[in-house]
Amino acid sequence: MSQLILGFSVALGVALLATPLVKRVAVKLGALDRPVGRSVHTTAIPHLGGIAIYLAFAAGSLATFGPESRDVRIILAGGSLMVALGVADDFYRLRPGVKFLGQLVVAAVVVAMGAQIRFLSHPLGEGMIYLGWVGVPVTLLWIVTVTNVINFIDGLDGLAAGVVSIVSLTLLYVALRAEQPDTAVFTAVLAGSSLGFLPYNFNPAKIIMGDAGAQFLGFALAVLAIGGPLKQATTIALAVPVVALGLPIVDTLCAIVRRVSNGRPFHEADRGHLHHRLLRLGLTQRQAVVALYGVSAWLGLSAIAANEMSRGHGLALLFVVMGTLVYAAVRIGALEEAAEGREYGD
Repeated sequence: MSQLILGFSVALGVALLATPLVKRVAVKLGALDRPVGRSVHTTAIPHLGGIAIYLAFAAGSLATFGPESRDVRIILAGGSLMVALGVADDFYRLRPGVKFLGQLVVAAVVVAMGAQIRFLSHPLGEGMIYLGWVGVPVTLLWIVTVTNVINFIDGLDGLAAGVVSIVSLTLLYVALRAEQPDTAVFTAVLAGSSLGFLPYNFNPAKIIMGDAGAQFLGFALAVLAIGGPLKQATTIALAVPVVALGLPIVDTLCAIVRRVSNGRPFHEADRGHLHHRLLRLGLTQRQAVVALYGVSAWLGLSAIAANEMSRGHGLALLFVVMGTLVYAAVRIGALEEAAEGREYGD
């Protein structure tokens, strides 16, 4: 428990101190996110905030485990590469194919270093299924997918940082219940990094995390889930990270279906995400973000509750929860053609 508190405190403190410093550097470098057609901002805002989040996570991890830890080396090596890829995208707007290839390379690096899903819980009962070589593509798919769903939801001030904080705390509780102290400490560090950045990122944002931050947060969540809930020998444990990430996952799936059904490339940005729909309904940015925090917290609590139930009752609860989320998303128009132009805002 002392390591958990230390890691969280160090990450929180470094994020609070480093974020304004990174902001000044970003302004001097001209690293500004300027309003475009789908932007909710009306003025240029410094990006590169993801660097502060990464530095906070690195400091918290090193303070608790030290540089000799294999897990620290894996997540910091992959995280460094993911942040570098995100910075390149923030400055040069990489083509989707190039960015995806870069994410795949980063995922391959951490798999080669030993981060791999080797077992999955049996869907029809207790026990584990050994994946063998299939674990490699499964791990690559998991890391790239979670990285992108967090990147997709990063559309309003404070949204991604808050959602990741909630998901991290959910995985933290599950890791503690499963007696996985190392995973619990890492998730506490990630929560501290996100929460320390949030005061500067909540509307009206003084700095945004950019792709560097969103990709790192998604990558970190994916890798931590490999070391935590995905290792447990129950079907419910396998569903915990998926349900905890239910908000960005459903948002991403709706975006893909919406774009493809309207004849657009699935990776083409639009204004049809769930947060855009809430703005269209008349909510301010702050109201929309707080509402989505509530949804994310509901999903996290549902995942925790299901983890405490019998397999049948837990799966039934998660099925109802995810079905309700999908129904709500469809009802507010998440599958409808997205409106263009910068017409929403606080």
